[in-house]
Amino acid sequence: MSRRGTAEEKTAKSDPIYRNRLVNMLVNLKARRVGGSTHQVPIEIGSTQGKALAIRWLLGASRKRPGRNMAFKLSSELVDAAKGSGDAIRKKEETHRMAEANRAFAHFR
Repeated sequence: MSRRGTAEEKTAKSDPIYRNRLVNMLVNLKARRVGGSTHQVPIEIGSTQGKALAIRWLLGASRKRPGRNMAFKLSSELVDAAKGSGDAIRKKEETHRMAEANRAFAHFR
């Protein structure tokens, strides 16, 4: 087996995004215009789209952080995500709260 395959396997196992599914989303909001008013309709998303959204939020949150370089900022954001804090986790919880609040509009899908 090549060394590259073992390195990828080790990083995938130790990566907190994949291991604990910290930031991965299952629900997202989509704006639907119904009868002249716009409703935020909760929709289910797949695991691939949820991972992409989580990575986008992690990168966006780490870009906003003050720090030396992107590697340092991203690692800090991942550590905060593992602890349950950080901007990416806050955004996930906010989205889930909005989806729960707008659950009555789920039939507009």
